[in-house]
Amino acid sequence: MSQDKSSDLERTGVVMESLPNIMFRVKLDPPSQSFGEASENEEVILAYLSGKMRLHRIRVLVGDRVLLELEPYGGKARIIKRL
Repeated sequence: MSQDKSSDLERTGVVMESLPNIMFRVKLDPPSQSFGEASENEEVILAYLSGKMRLHRIRVLVGDRVLLELEPYGGKARIIKRL
């Protein structure tokens, strides 16, 4: 499996809301944005903590920037790192 495929599925975002059962609502950053170009459609996705973050009890709060691993079929994303 090539490294390019995994980079396509990783995005950054900002935690907007904390939900029960270690779930979060995250606003995704635009994939590539040039200067002077405003993002009109802000994508909000449901995300959950990865197993290692749960194991090491890494706290994620509203307003934190996080690295997400998106599922290839849409739906939920996994928070893999707090930036």
